[in-house]
Amino acid sequence: MYKKVFLGLFVFSLLTVLLCACAIRDTASSSGPAVHMGGASFLQTSITIKKGDSVNLIDDVASPHIITNGSWVNGQQKPAKEAGAPTINQTYNGSDSAPIGPFTNAGTFHVYCTIHTGMDLTITVQ
Repeated sequence: MYKKVFLGLFVFSLLTVLLCACAIRDTASSSGPAVHMGGASFLQTSITIKKGDSVNLIDDVASPHIITNGSWVNGQQKPAKEAGAPTINQTYNGSDSAPIGPFTNAGTFHVYCTIHTGMDLTITVQ
């Protein structure tokens, strides 16, 4: 009798673990293309994405960033929004991430960090 109860509990526990494991999702891969940010720079300066994608910006260090439309030109901030670009105004407090976009129009768009001179990212949407 005890063997049947033990076997029933074991099978129930095993099924519970398997069902819970199937419910786990990898949110990093479902958030779209990603660009990592270091202390004062984008770790890659350009990315090509598909129309409709957002770009997940990942702040790998405890450094704040304020990302907006435009770029740095000769050490000066040049805020600008290209036609068809989404409005970007995203603050990162360090060691966090958030998406920018979606980018629904094809073209080349520029975003930059208002805090760190020269921190530019070019986003090409195909």
